[in-house]
Amino acid sequence: MTDDRSSPADPDESPDSEQSASREASSEETEASDATDRLSIADFHDASQEVGRPVLTAAAVSRALDLTHEAASEALENLADGGDLQRLSVGTDPVVWYPSELEDLTDRERVVVFPKRREIVVDRPAQFTRAQLSQFAHLADANGDDGYRYVVRPEDVWGTPHDSFDALRRTMRQAIGERSDALEDWVQSQWDRAHQFRLTTHEEGYTVLKARSAEIMGNVARQKLDEEHVHAPISDTEDWVREGAEAAIKRILYEAGYPVQDHRDLESGEALPIDLEVRLRDYQRTWVDRFAEAGEGVFVGPPGSGKTVAAMGAMAHVEGETLVLVPSRDLARQWAETIADFTSLEPHQIGQYHGGRKEVRPVTIATYQIAGMDRHRSLFDDREWGLVIFDECQHVPSDVYRRSTHLQSRHRLGLSASPIREDDRQQEIFTLVGPPIGTDWEALFEAGFVAEPELEIRYVPWGDEEQANAYASAEGREKYRIAARNRGKVDEVRYLLSAHPDSKALVFVDYLEQGRDIAAALDVPFLSGETPHHERRRLLDEFRRTERDLLVVSRVGDEGIDLPTADLAIVASGLGGSRRQGTQRAGRTMRPAGGALVYVLATRGTREEDFARRQLQHLGRKGITVREETVDRDGDREDR
Repeated sequence: MTDDRSSPADPDESPDSEQSASREASSEETEASDATDRLSIADFHDASQEVGRPVLTAAAVSRALDLTHEAASEALENLADGGDLQRLSVGTDPVVWYPSELEDLTDRERVVVFPKRREIVVDRPAQFTRAQLSQFAHLADANGDDGYRYVVRPEDVWGTPHDSFDALRRTMRQAIGERSDALEDWVQSQWDRAHQFRLTTHEEGYTVLKARSAEIMGNVARQKLDEEHVHAPISDTEDWVREGAEAAIKRILYEAGYPVQDHRDLESGEALPIDLEVRLRDYQRTWVDRFAEAGEGVFVGPPGSGKTVAAMGAMAHVEGETLVLVPSRDLARQWAETIADFTSLEPHQIGQYHGGRKEVRPVTIATYQIAGMDRHRSLFDDREWGLVIFDECQHVPSDVYRRSTHLQSRHRLGLSASPIREDDRQQEIFTLVGPPIGTDWEALFEAGFVAEPELEIRYVPWGDEEQANAYASAEGREKYRIAARNRGKVDEVRYLLSAHPDSKALVFVDYLEQGRDIAAALDVPFLSGETPHHERRRLLDEFRRTERDLLVVSRVGDEGIDLPTADLAIVASGLGGSRRQGTQRAGRTMRPAGGALVYVLATRGTREEDFARRQLQHLGRKGITVREETVDRDGDREDR
């Protein structure tokens, strides 16, 4: 009986079960319908970002967006019917989906925004698009095949040249071609951060730190600053700043994510009319205009892009007494000569202040070391500068150079080909000097203003067994030193010079002994820090006049002197140096004349291989093609 009763369906429960199943099915259908209605091409891009590829299956979309497979499939079909997606049958998984714009990548510009990563990927961008993007984003990567990856960083938003967020938002939409609410919301949050604090001058002459609200003053500034920075509160939103603490306050709040607007009434010093006697290129004029709007900034551009001339354009705008800070006396002399050549200033208005000369004039060029010394600083502190220029400003965060940033002026300007530091303190460059202002390298290459050099890493075998055995038994830094001084590189330098007999060439080394050996083998001068200044000047002048076509140069050539342009640069050692050093050495060939070559020699099978790739990697991101080639003992070369 029990079996008989249990076999048929219970008449009392059956209708409820059917109704429950019906409700569940209806709920699933509603969910699928809702998903179909709300799935957009932007959602597809989000899924693509999460999965890490632009071509997706329905299963991948369902997992990424937490949908049923049926709902995802139907939504994808709807997007395909609307023309946003394309479908392709590939066999094992019957259909894959991809954005329609992927079909015509080769024919037109395409912009894809990844708001979660704050990245903008652009294929075949128009010059207008790149110009707009450069106002609020950083060019992080250029793959050499017309593909560009921009990253929107806080410092890019903080330094944007716009007077209002509405103006910045218009620029973003012009660059991207559409509205991206998530990215715009984040950019607005950074814009708001950049306008929470400002330094002003009280009517009695002292400096005041002002906050937009009492909450931001109490929760940020008064938590981060102490009696070394401020005397006392003036109100809920104002603090009385200690004299000389302004730079430290700007740095501390910048690191906390709140850049300070500097609205102090600094003196401009004596008026100094300056006419620029050379025409600025369009991008240089843009740099100067952006500097004029902000009152400060860092001109960032590759070697050869004319940062020095643009800086003189800034001098002509300010028309005030100017202090130029440089790393060495050689650069001080070259700055003085360039200013005399390209502006209306007379030689008696231009002074140099360093170990060789002690002149303070309306325009003074001094070394960082001298400007930071207590016994000399008063000379610079007592003068009211309208503008302070920091050449090679990537050095500014270092302990030696930082003291020079305490000098106060109405305007400040930095120059750098590569504002990066191996100690990751590059953000301090922008807090101590000003926001980055520049044009992406690829645009300058395309316009012909700067020649794109051809870079090639050449993996060289050991010159003899003795050095190879010494490397195998060495440890730590000694391994790098032995690999760097591989005597096989002398033969490779000879080979490269013979392959380019008509080139003006510079051979770079890190070690004095290696430099002397290569110079002796080639019977040419070796220019190093030990070379007397008058001899150094003579050799460089001969190279400029093409009376000499080959020099071996030590690290002194990286930044301390203004080396003349070369057609050929060979880096025989120095791969353990910084990424900035790689930029500087490559930059010795980056001038409007084309056909420049840079060869980087690395000892095969050693740590130098990794050093070479890492040092030049960031140049590859800027659009420069980097090749690799292995050199065999018998002289044959094998491309990688």
